[in-house]
Formats: sequence, C-alpha cells, structure tokens
Amino acid sequence: MESTITELWYGNLHPDEQCMEHNPEIKNLVRLMERNRSDLAATLTDRQKETLEKYDDAAAELSAIVERQIFRRGFRLGGRLMLETLVDTPDE
Repeated sequence: MESTITELWYGNLHPDEQCMEHNPEIKNLVRLMERNRSDLAATLTDRQKETLEKYDDAAAELSAIVERQIFRRGFRLGGRLMLETLVDTPDE
C-alpha cells in the first residue's frame, strides 16, 4: 500500500471529485448550470458564443486559483492542528 503522500504526488487522490460524487445538491446544481448554459448558447450569435467561451475560460481559471488557495490553507491548518495535538503545551 502506497503512502498518502505518494498517492497525492502521483495524482491518485481526488478529494474534489469525491465531494461531488456523494453530494446530490452539487450534482443537481451542475446539471442546472449545464442546462442553462446550453439553452443560453443556443440563442447566441457566433460572436456572442466566442465571448461566452472567453468568460467560461476566465471563470474556470479563477475557480482553479481559488480552489488551490483554499486547499493550501486547509492543508496548512490541518498541519497546525496536528502539531498542536502532538506538542504538549500547558492548558490556557
């Protein structure tokens, strides 16, 4: 069995996907977004579709940046919690 760190390094762990797999609320929202985007795209001119694609690209890039920052902060918080758990400090 590989270590968790090794599995994370090789990209075998996908906590973001696991959250979506088991959350019907997220699944429903994704389906709604896809349906609404499809309906909207069907009414647009080619130029408007190009603008929408650029918007989608920028939104995806922003989302990736925010998700990465949240992951890093959460990972660091988890590390700090573990340190506090392992280090014997007097009660405050």
